[in-house]
Amino acid sequence: MIPRRLTAPLLDATLVAAALGDVWVNVDPAASLRMSCALTAASALLLRRRLPLLTFLLTLPAVMLSDAIFAALAALFTLASLSRSRILLAVCALAFTFGDMTSWPSPRLDLFHPPTLITLGYTLATAAAPVFLGQLVQVRRDLSLRLAEISEARDHERLLTAQAVLAKERAQLAREMHDVVSHQVSLIAVRAGALQVGTRDAEAKQAAATIRRLSVQTLDELRHMVSVLRDSGGRLTELTPQPSLADLQRLVDSSGIEAELVTDLPGSLPPTVQRAIYRTVQEALTNVRKHAPGATATVRIAHEGGAVRVTVANTAPTRPPLPLPSSRYGLVGLRQRAALLGGTVTSGPTPEGGYELRLELPADGTT
Repeated sequence: MIPRRLTAPLLDATLVAAALGDVWVNVDPAASLRMSCALTAASALLLRRRLPLLTFLLTLPAVMLSDAIFAALAALFTLASLSRSRILLAVCALAFTFGDMTSWPSPRLDLFHPPTLITLGYTLATAAAPVFLGQLVQVRRDLSLRLAEISEARDHERLLTAQAVLAKERAQLAREMHDVVSHQVSLIAVRAGALQVGTRDAEAKQAAATIRRLSVQTLDELRHMVSVLRDSGGRLTELTPQPSLADLQRLVDSSGIEAELVTDLPGSLPPTVQRAIYRTVQEALTNVRKHAPGATATVRIAHEGGAVRVTVANTAPTRPPLPLPSSRYGLVGLRQRAALLGGTVTSGPTPEGGYELRLELPADGTT
């Protein structure tokens, strides 16, 4: 199949070759003036796309002086396919007709002679054929453009419909989160606050304070998430302020377990790497709190040889775990996040009965 960028030059070359063949058949080489006009007409076809009217005018002398009319017909077809002026096309067709019927330099045209009228009809039909064909090509091109516009409009309409459905689902989800989840977390915060005030046990008071603080933080994040879901426009909004390495110590301190953070990371790591480290530590500490009650944890983060290595290890649990709901997608999400940054996440039990999660990432955050 011929590439599209080569089709136009190849077609132009073919038309020029056909016009030269028409000159070779119909023009006597001894007639220098006619030969010059015919060769000029054939060569002018190279300009037909950029200057269609000028091309046609350059072919008229060959029509008036010789029988080499192929170049003029090709030029008239091109003009008809590009011009929207029907008056101009009619004038050009008439110019071709009378130029072909006259014999220059001594024109003789007797319109009252019946054979002349018949010849006039045939010649006029010959001129009308490329005009109608060119107009047909123009209409087909316009129709193709119109169909493309209609298709684009339909795609846009489908996109708008999908966005409307998505906005409706987001609004419904926002209502559910506000009416159900926020209400239940608010009750947890209130009960924890009441327990904190009413108990005299120091350990229970501290646990209640932690529950109340985490509940309030969860409420703030839920409110922000609800506002994002209700904002169904095109503006992109972060769900929460994105965490960084500076938030790690606060994360460890508020994890609800006895944990130690050991790190030597520089503060110049890319934000994507910092978020991956934070989310990995967050998920690991959450799993320790859920599945290993009473265990202690150690978070070690090191920067070695262009790579960042994170290890979160916990001791064996001292109490049986409570049956808590779990989506079972936490580690899967961590592995996917690490893979996007060119890293890996591995995990498994330790010989002492605990558990260890390991993250390794390129320090520059690229694969």
